[in-house]
Amino acid sequence: MVKILSIGKATQDVFLKSDEFDPHKEGTHMFTHLPLGLKMEVEDVTFSTGGNATNVAVTFARQGLQASYMWALGHDPASETILHALDAEGVDTSAVVQDERYQSGYSVILIATNGERTILNHRGYAGGKHPKLDYAAIHSADWIYPTSLGDGGLPLLRHIVDEAEKHQVKVMLNPAGPELAEPDKLKALLESVDVLCTNKEEMQLLVAGETLEELALHALHYVPVAIVSDGPNGVVATDGKTLVRAGMYEDVPVIDRTGAGDAFASGFLSQWSQGKSLKESIIFASANSTSVVTKIGAKDGILHRGVKLHEMPIHERPVNAREA
Repeated sequence: MVKILSIGKATQDVFLKSDEFDPHKEGTHMFTHLPLGLKMEVEDVTFSTGGNATNVAVTFARQGLQASYMWALGHDPASETILHALDAEGVDTSAVVQDERYQSGYSVILIATNGERTILNHRGYAGGKHPKLDYAAIHSADWIYPTSLGDGGLPLLRHIVDEAEKHQVKVMLNPAGPELAEPDKLKALLESVDVLCTNKEEMQLLVAGETLEELALHALHYVPVAIVSDGPNGVVATDGKTLVRAGMYEDVPVIDRTGAGDAFASGFLSQWSQGKSLKESIIFASANSTSVVTKIGAKDGILHRGVKLHEMPIHERPVNAREA
């Protein structure tokens, strides 16, 4: 059984849905009014858990993999809720370090009527730039998925990736804002990454290119497998031998986009790590992401093992030597 360790911060999420969160357009920005001094009614309140690392861990668990999670959490109610939710999903949380000084993140998410959202985020505290994590948990994994490393940023990512490399553990990376803020330093550690997944704008910070295909192929100079997405315009993935271009899995009503990117990336790795083809892995990733946006929260829509998938717009071709 493939063992995947997810590493990164966790949050308690509270989703508020209201017809009052109806976005109006002004120039290039969407906005709504939150009047001061008045009480606004909300139609629905949903409590869930989030954080990129916990979201992807649930995908791995629901796909029958040996999923584990590592981070520093407190004994506050939100931290305990997060651990309880992961335990219920079958995610191994034995690598979580709990300490009274630590506190999980907390987010209030306002869901607009078009499915987009505004997130009011409290980052929590997990030991600052040098969290005392159980790094030995990396040694026994087949893959690690580090993401949203809080104040640790690139130095912590570098340490985690180095630990994985020393023990021949594979790495999938979907870099967050703090890592992308220093693209040159990020590129320096990509030689130790096995799968890199970003959106178009993020990949353009790392390599030259205008089209998804150009960006994915240029990323092969750094990593063995590159995936570049562009929202409704689809996704391109390549392993240097094959290039896959896929459109939307299915046109569904979007309830909440929270966790869609996590569902896609983890959906891909859940299949790729088991030896599935690039095409098969992208199809499942797309289906997982599509399912998540039909539910409120990042986890409810994550697919379970054995789900039946249908065909989708997808094209596969070989990569010639000049491209690679």
